[in-house]
Amino acid sequence: MLTWTLLFALALPAAPAATPPDATVVVVVRHAEKATDDPRDPLLTPAGEARAQSLARRLAGAGLDAAYATQYRRTQLSAAPAAAQAGVAVTVRPVDADNAATYGPDLARDLRALPAGSTALVVGHSNTVPAIVAAISGQAAAEMPETEYDRYTVIVLDADGKARVFVSTY
Repeated sequence: MLTWTLLFALALPAAPAATPPDATVVVVVRHAEKATDDPRDPLLTPAGEARAQSLARRLAGAGLDAAYATQYRRTQLSAAPAAAQAGVAVTVRPVDADNAATYGPDLARDLRALPAGSTALVVGHSNTVPAIVAAISGQAAAEMPETEYDRYTVIVLDADGKARVFVSTY
């Protein structure tokens, strides 16, 4: 369960004084900085590896119950440190031209079906993160430039279905 202490640690000053124990919390990020070793499926740069470790430190104590990434190495490598720290596997959810339009809504449906009190990490791409955030929260999300790697969005889904969205950087 994501506690007020963790929300504060995530530098979310607008966060409520308490997160209900039955709320589902979803943290959505773009993959960390990618290398140029493979034009289709690159690894992370040293800066990207450091960012993935930074994300894991940010999520330490969050009680991460699930982690999702696309089929690409850069998303899986970005999620891996936080998932390993929490003792959960990274669930691979492929995205491609065939499911691009339904990827966000399908993922949102599955996240909303997690047990009450769950915390999940979702790692996507600059062209998928805004749609994922919008699908989960029902609120528009800012587009993400190709050069932006440090934004994360915390979505608190209350038991009544209402979503609260907090955006920061790391």
